[in-house]
Amino acid sequence: MNPQPSGEVTQLLSDARGGAPGARDQLFAIVYAELRKIAANYMRRERADHTLQATALVHEAYMQLVDQTRVNWQSRAHFFGVAAQLMRRILVDHARNQGAQKRGGNAQVLSIDDSIGMAAVSEVAFDELDEALNRLQVLDADQAKIVELRFFGGLTVEEVAEVMGVSTATIEREWRMARAWLHQQLTAERPGGR
Repeated sequence: MNPQPSGEVTQLLSDARGGAPGARDQLFAIVYAELRKIAANYMRRERADHTLQATALVHEAYMQLVDQTRVNWQSRAHFFGVAAQLMRRILVDHARNQGAQKRGGNAQVLSIDDSIGMAAVSEVAFDELDEALNRLQVLDADQAKIVELRFFGGLTVEEVAEVMGVSTATIEREWRMARAWLHQQLTAERPGGR
């Protein structure tokens, strides 16, 4: 990821929130590539015939992000952390709507690959992963955020450390624990699981 200067993005977020003319357009031009990368990471894990495209996901998330009037954007990292979470919410809502339209038919399946260290759980319904992440959020909000940024946002350990303002060793340790917890949760929910 080639981040823009943190101060510039933070200032534009403040300007956009304050209604400054052109601030939203200028902000979008600066953050689009990073938002597109996050969306592409989400979509890469979706099935090939998914009806929502990465570009549409970026645009929908961006409109919701800049319309936030109650958020006091602290930094570029805060913005992208919220963006990753919002994209996940949009995809979960989309998956639920698609499932409802099919009358409980084929739930959208997410491929869990070695990047999250869950080769034993090769595929999981998007809803299952979302529910497990929500439970992890209650237990350890930092670990849930790390999973979201690494798995869905596609950030490296170093990038997550920068976003969260902690050392890479801390991220690596928390990432290992979060993966182990999620693996246990997701295998327990599968037929034949513990």
